[in-house]
Amino acid sequence: MERRNFIKLSMVVGTAVLLPNFTYAKDLNVNEIIFSSAINSSNKAQTIIIFMYGGASQLAGNLSNINAIKTASQSNYDNYFRGITPTTHNCWQEAGGTHMEELLENADMTLFRCCFSQVREASNNKAHGECTVQNQKGSFNEDSAGILANLAQILESNNIISENSIMPFVTLEGESKFYIDGRLPLAGYLKPVGINEELENPYSRDERDWRYYTSQEEEIKDYNDEINGFDAPLNKKLDTLAQATNSNGKIKDAFAKRVKLDTFIKEIAKTPTPDLNTNAYPQDNRFADKLETAVKILSHNPDTKVVTIGTGGLGGWDDHNEARDYVERTENLFKTLKSAIAHIKAVGKVDTINIMVFGEFGRNVNLNSALGWDHGNLQNFYVLGGKGYFNHKGVVGETVLENTGQINRLYLKPKSGTYQFEPLSIAATLYKIYGIENPEILTNGNKEIDSLFT
Repeated sequence: MERRNFIKLSMVVGTAVLLPNFTYAKDLNVNEIIFSSAINSSNKAQTIIIFMYGGASQLAGNLSNINAIKTASQSNYDNYFRGITPTTHNCWQEAGGTHMEELLENADMTLFRCCFSQVREASNNKAHGECTVQNQKGSFNEDSAGILANLAQILESNNIISENSIMPFVTLEGESKFYIDGRLPLAGYLKPVGINEELENPYSRDERDWRYYTSQEEEIKDYNDEINGFDAPLNKKLDTLAQATNSNGKIKDAFAKRVKLDTFIKEIAKTPTPDLNTNAYPQDNRFADKLETAVKILSHNPDTKVVTIGTGGLGGWDDHNEARDYVERTENLFKTLKSAIAHIKAVGKVDTINIMVFGEFGRNVNLNSALGWDHGNLQNFYVLGGKGYFNHKGVVGETVLENTGQINRLYLKPKSGTYQFEPLSIAATLYKIYGIENPEILTNGNKEIDSLFT
């Protein structure tokens, strides 16, 4: 990432390690929150949030009703997709189902088929923007702060993170509503640090890029050459000038942290990925690179609580037409998730690091005349890892096909009497693992997904 692009990202996202704070977060009365330091300390939780912008179809993880869907759909599924094979748990084999089965068999993942919003159903709301904002705020209130803005304030108020914490929140996707502010001041150091998947170092003044050395000896030699040359004296002059010129306060402190952050990111960049054998990350795939980098950051740095990423590198999920690419996209998603879990296990963090995968909503199941799916309400929620605090149960939830009798109106809905939850319960679950015992106070009364904890 070029420095000017990093600065642009910093200004958009609010990456405030080197920027003063001029924004405000929602009125959050932390005194209303019941916080358990014991739970937080026991879990040592760290999270990767993968948000599937565009609204991913549920079918990759749920072919339970596929025969009825094929019969009722206006277009021929078999002729178009040329392969819809249900796995043991009725996942779509050609669309990542083989990898899902392995994750389920190893108790590394829970697949929820029952994330359904009664609130949106009642208001007939299936709009991208509004649903994305609600899910990333964990609230239906327009003036709510983002989930991670709330979490940051609560952890700060309970002395879990502070100005001395290194990169407590990281974004590999740029701007999102997870970090949106409201009215109450949010300290700059609580805002996300923006980094790209290649860990290009925005804090470095080095001319050379440390990531591409073929050996440690070559790297050390080049570094020794460098510090005896132009860069080191200039760095020293710049740091001295910054400390002499800036008044005491946030900006002076931020410049003092530059060297620490520069060194820290270089250390992460130099950390090799363990040999994952058959579970190696897919090559030449930006999304795989992002997820690999996210795991490296968390495994290297216990101060980082949450990393957010989108699925750039795979493509978006707004499959109104020509949905055939959905199959390969989902295959690559779950192959990469399987690699990430293997990586997390290899560094001994499967009990503490979890991955949450969701989007703004699901899609209907009629294969329309444009050979795609339109907006729906039911989506899958995939939860991986975090085995020290999550009790993975495999597949949770049953669905039925609702045929409204109108063309292009075929929907999956939770089966009556079976387990289901609002999307806001995802936020409540995230709050819960970090020690917030009454998360529903932040999520319009929606409690955590208790099935994950019992």
